[in-house]
Amino acid sequence: MNPEHLAAMANDIANFFAAEPDREAAVNGVSGHLKKFWDPRMRRQIVAYLREHGGGELSELARAGVVRLAELDAAATEAAGSAP
Repeated sequence: MNPEHLAAMANDIANFFAAEPDREAAVNGVSGHLKKFWDPRMRRQIVAYLREHGGGELSELARAGVVRLAELDAAATEAAGSAP
């Protein structure tokens, strides 16, 4: 999928959660939505877009949500790799 389209979709999600007065809850809302409803390929693409291009088209809240998503995915991968 086109990374710019994914960024626009992430921005739409972030716009929904922007009404949340608690910033951490808003960031968790964005990352949780991406984790729950986006296909793993889409999640990998938006994280790669952020890493490779800085995510310039992402809003501040969308960028924070994608960063949190990347952290959660890295932690899950690390935990899976250390499981017996």
